[in-house]
Amino acid sequence: MLIDSLFELFFLSLPFMILRYAGLYFVMRKAGLSPIKAIIPIYNRIQWLKLVGKPMWWMIIFFIPLVNVFYFATLSTELLKRFNRHSFWQQFAGVMLPFFYYLYLGLSADEKFIGDKYTVPKKSATREWVDAILFAVVAATFIRSFFIEAYTIPTGSMEKTLLVGDFLFVSKMHYGSRIPMTPIAFPFAHHTLPIIGGKSYLEWIKFPYYRLPKFVDIKRNDIVVFNYPIDADPPVSRPIDKRENYIKRCVGLPGDTIVIRRGNLYVNGMKNWNAQKQQYNFWVQTNGSGFNQSGLESIGIDAPDVIPVNYNGLYMMWLTKEQHDAITQYKNVLRVDSILLPDPNFPMENTFPCNPRFQPQFTGDIKDFPWNADNFGPLYIPKEGATLAINIHNISLYSRIISIYEGHTLDVKGDKIFIDGKESTTYTFAMNYYWMMGDNRHNSEDSRFWGFVPEDHIVGKAWFIWMSWDSNTHKIRWDRLLHPIHGQE
Repeated sequence: MLIDSLFELFFLSLPFMILRYAGLYFVMRKAGLSPIKAIIPIYNRIQWLKLVGKPMWWMIIFFIPLVNVFYFATLSTELLKRFNRHSFWQQFAGVMLPFFYYLYLGLSADEKFIGDKYTVPKKSATREWVDAILFAVVAATFIRSFFIEAYTIPTGSMEKTLLVGDFLFVSKMHYGSRIPMTPIAFPFAHHTLPIIGGKSYLEWIKFPYYRLPKFVDIKRNDIVVFNYPIDADPPVSRPIDKRENYIKRCVGLPGDTIVIRRGNLYVNGMKNWNAQKQQYNFWVQTNGSGFNQSGLESIGIDAPDVIPVNYNGLYMMWLTKEQHDAITQYKNVLRVDSILLPDPNFPMENTFPCNPRFQPQFTGDIKDFPWNADNFGPLYIPKEGATLAINIHNISLYSRIISIYEGHTLDVKGDKIFIDGKESTTYTFAMNYYWMMGDNRHNSEDSRFWGFVPEDHIVGKAWFIWMSWDSNTHKIRWDRLLHPIHGQE
């Protein structure tokens, strides 16, 4: 619910609010005002306006969403002038890091409040524009890197939970903001330059992986944005933070053991919770008559989710449980069957054909692990510090972790395994790993295809939908605006 997201936002912001109020307390005391007024919500804004000589009607701006961001930036820069702070970086610190900079101004013996006696250094019109543009770029980049970033759903792998055309805000703070590892980059471009193409970043400077303190751990079934691990491979070979952004549901945490049987996911021996709008692939056999598309859309089945297979009335459909239950009630529907890949451990109960495309081989070891999308595991998800026995029969499960994600040399000679030139029968993992799957279970190339997601690839938590555009109807989906994104609910 939206109210839950607002409470979550409040508690995430609380430490910064406390620091900012503390800073204002000492700033107002230094300015000769009653400092207790600095910690009274709304009233402190009135005192701030008086302090910087702005009219009281500016309080109206404080209550206008988005516009009030510029209101706060203006008040901050005006306050800094009264401490004779005029440089670009001083202004930037006051606007972007007020929770620290105000404390510094209020507590430092070297900083003096001079009121309206300040003198603004003269700048040319060109310099004013350059400073304004530079400030906007730096501020936006800072917010995008450490606080929140916009993201668009490009594919249907999370249908119907998230729709193609949903525009999300992704919180970097929840799981701890990741320090940029490739800091020299073109603003607002992820890995490719707009229009002209080519790399949008330089690798002259690289920082090691480091993450700021987190507010929460990743919970099972959270919807998470992460960097696509396979972009480490040639010909792409991108740095970690410049790898493609993916969004999936985290169904397996470090230390979990997962199993998929007949399309059902089990975690640590327990059947996992299913998202309300989780989709599977089905054969729908009719008596030969077709479907009225408007009728299908009334139960949420869109045209791209319906594929006629032959002239005998057989269709392939992607359906949620609710849609499955509804379509079985249609008078022209004879039967509805899951499209499941064969399980070597259990005989198939229906005789409909399966989808042969959907056979993941992330291990590359068909002999020891003849798994597919519907029958998979058991598989242990590595946890930092955990030690696992390794041999030639299970090394294919973890070879990518050892050699690519954790940077060791790995050689298999006969029935012996050598790590960094030393024969090894165990391996201790240096990082936590996660298992990601799409809610559109039969139309999502996820961890079943390419394996584990290392913790240094985690970008942030999908927070809420701020906009949604249906490219089929060319209309805004008004019912999805400001829709919060939660994990298990």
